[in-house]
Amino acid sequence: MIIEAIIATVALIAGIAVLIYSSDKAVLHSVNIASALRISPLMIGLVLMSIGTDLPEIANDIMSSALGHGDITIGDSLGSVLTQITLVLGLLPFLGGMFNVKRREIAIIGACEVSALVLVVSIVRTGYISRMSALLLVASWPIFMLVTRKATVKNVKKREHILSDTDRRASYHILVAGLGFVGVAIGAYVVIQSVITLSAVFHLPEYLISFFIVAIGTSLPEFVVDLTALRKKQYELAIGDVLGSCIVDATLSCGIGPLIFPIRVSGELAMITGLYAILASVTVIVMLALRERVDRRAGALFIALYLFSYAILYVV
Repeated sequence: MIIEAIIATVALIAGIAVLIYSSDKAVLHSVNIASALRISPLMIGLVLMSIGTDLPEIANDIMSSALGHGDITIGDSLGSVLTQITLVLGLLPFLGGMFNVKRREIAIIGACEVSALVLVVSIVRTGYISRMSALLLVASWPIFMLVTRKATVKNVKKREHILSDTDRRASYHILVAGLGFVGVAIGAYVVIQSVITLSAVFHLPEYLISFFIVAIGTSLPEFVVDLTALRKKQYELAIGDVLGSCIVDATLSCGIGPLIFPIRVSGELAMITGLYAILASVTVIVMLALRERVDRRAGALFIALYLFSYAILYVV
């Protein structure tokens, strides 16, 4: 049993490492292509990068749904929302420095993020995600993006060029991005199998392992990409990715897998953790909208919100 647990742990770490490396390549080269088309940094972060850095969650959730492990699907997705809106955003000012945000953009994108969370929690509390419910989640993502685009387009005055590799042809970026997507799928399969094994060995719910452990690993791409963006003074890129990733997790990540393979989940656990994610998100959004900056004081509060979530373990 001990050897099995060690092998599963090593495989989990290796799988997450493959996810991070592969998603990094997929995101980098996808952003290069989008940047060449002069798409604004905010929309690149909100749409393209958020999906790209969420590839680990999306791949995990499709495979876990296919294998009939719905708790991994929802646990990873909701756990990633909480991790990104609190822990990832909270660490950024300590490692990348303070940066300003725009109240209007934060209020609008934040409202979409909270609405997405409310929608998914209202669905998962029943303990079952049907194809119809999954379709509603998936269809809500483009709607949120359209609302955000129309509401923030006036704030996008200039389109910065952030292409990092101008010596490569588009075909090269497409090829590397495609290989990155394949690597993400392989890493996701390894992670899922590891979680299933660890759950059986330690007699822990798959949902809690996914919510508290796997979510940290699958949120690392957001952290790395956003920290790099801050150091390059691409502030809109960073905040767009953080909030956009949360919306993707609450809609596409939760819905794509069940759209093909309907799943059952631990409704009570999903509701408790989902409600806390909503509470944390509202707190973060309100604070950002009022203060219009992310500094160390705000970061400390966000990190504290994440750490306090572990009290859920004593409730359940």
